[in-house]
Amino acid sequence: MTFEALGLEGKLIQATDSLGFKEPTPIQEKAIPVLLGGTTDLIGLAQTGTGKTAAFGLPLLQLIQAKDKFPQALVVCPTRELCMQIVNEIELFKKFITGMHVVAVYGGASIGTQIRELKKGIQIVVATPGRLIDLIERKAINLEQIKYVILDEADEMLNMGFQDDIEFILQNTPKRESTWLFSATMPPEIRRVSKKYMKAPVEITVGKMNTASKNVDHQYYITSAQHRYETLKRLIDFNPGIYGIIFTRTKADAQDIAEKLTREGYDIDALHGDLTQQQRDKVMGAFRDKTLQLLIATDVAARGIDVQGITHVINYELPDDVEVYTHRSGRTGRAGNTGICMSVIHSREIGKIRQIERIVQVPFRKLEIPAGKDVCRKQFFHFMDGLLQLDIDDKSYEPYIPMLEEKFASISKEEILRRLAAHEFSRFLKYYEHAEDLNVRERTREYRERNTRGNTEKRETTWRDTKGREFGRTGSNGFTKLFVNLGTKDGFYKASFLQFILDMSDLRKEVLGKIDMKEMNSWIEVDKKSAKQMIRSIDGKKYKGRSLRMNEADQRR
Repeated sequence: MTFEALGLEGKLIQATDSLGFKEPTPIQEKAIPVLLGGTTDLIGLAQTGTGKTAAFGLPLLQLIQAKDKFPQALVVCPTRELCMQIVNEIELFKKFITGMHVVAVYGGASIGTQIRELKKGIQIVVATPGRLIDLIERKAINLEQIKYVILDEADEMLNMGFQDDIEFILQNTPKRESTWLFSATMPPEIRRVSKKYMKAPVEITVGKMNTASKNVDHQYYITSAQHRYETLKRLIDFNPGIYGIIFTRTKADAQDIAEKLTREGYDIDALHGDLTQQQRDKVMGAFRDKTLQLLIATDVAARGIDVQGITHVINYELPDDVEVYTHRSGRTGRAGNTGICMSVIHSREIGKIRQIERIVQVPFRKLEIPAGKDVCRKQFFHFMDGLLQLDIDDKSYEPYIPMLEEKFASISKEEILRRLAAHEFSRFLKYYEHAEDLNVRERTREYRERNTRGNTEKRETTWRDTKGREFGRTGSNGFTKLFVNLGTKDGFYKASFLQFILDMSDLRKEVLGKIDMKEMNSWIEVDKKSAKQMIRSIDGKKYKGRSLRMNEADQRR
């Protein structure tokens, strides 16, 4: 199959050829012929990194009239990064089309500048929901003549609480000829939106839902809680040349680990919700330029990030939702490349690994945490390979060669190599000289049963699949039940609600028991020692302009 065979016009074929696109990806092959008709609603289900932007961007450019200098197409996406990425790709696709203009509008940037851009005669607007609604309310953008609305990463927008915003946008585009919805997953909220605002949509699914990439090697390492950070550090050291993202559960963990690794000389920075847009742009710019070797981020902060060439994803802790694991691991192994997704787990989380393995339908490999001497060996070989591959064609250092030869004339080649190794590795070798074994050996079933019998207060970790079904058990002893006036009506589902309360309180998931969510309220079991901290962190705070109320469930106020 070729792009030309899909029905694209010559100037677009010229663009795909210049970009080196030889043949369409599965989502492009299935979606483009449908979308070129211009009047059919479409739901495209595919993981990130499968070429969705070209799947809707190419037909959009063919359908829009360049002579009409007003917004004809609206692309809505969850984050600033994705917004800019879509615009950059569309700019590449339209480089042989004259008079076609696209603009990105998003929060954290000057709205005045964006309004001036819109007045220049823009045909395609790519926007985040919040900024778009701001522009609508200021009457700075007219959506009356919008023919095509594209909702990209729709599941992420709903996870971030944008459902009301999406419905508002769809209500304000009454003359649209078609709606195109692209998503990695299909939660019930998206199904409801599609039934309400789309007419007999064609549904395209590429790959199985919630399956992980076959280009990714999924690994896990078992360690104790107190050795989690040391294990992370050792895995980084064992993979010289790593270019990756480390995922944490809370912004506090992200910042703490970034600070520790920075002090130890690693090129790393953190991405979390407390950063201003300017700080976020600076961090992402450094990561894209590979000035940073590693980025550490929470799931919320990492939404919309699409960086090419990521070699590793590391789960400092496993997420509580299979879909989140799929999104994390999907950051690597893109565009035909291979990648590695490593998870640092406690022995009690082996059940989680088995559940993920079954649902995403890929095998996981249990690997040993490398010993200190193995890390040193790996680093040493990496250094030697780099030395042998150095480009020495540059002659600017030639005048210094005679001085070097004179200086080292009395020293043998073996001695020079020893000195070179000592210079590069003395600190590293000393650090790992007496490194302990960080692996936790799996205990026998008989041992586990003997040591857990009668321990009624011990809570086993629960794991929820994408349908909300729980695995494992949660005991009530040792927990305080808290009430909070947040529920499903606020746009939460269990995994996103869990992430929200953990981020707010800077607590770890281990302190939580059962969560019972209703439409208007929720009840949470929290370890008695942590209940007061959670109440202090959430009670009286604001959520979407509304005061939050949290107290012990048996208290009235």
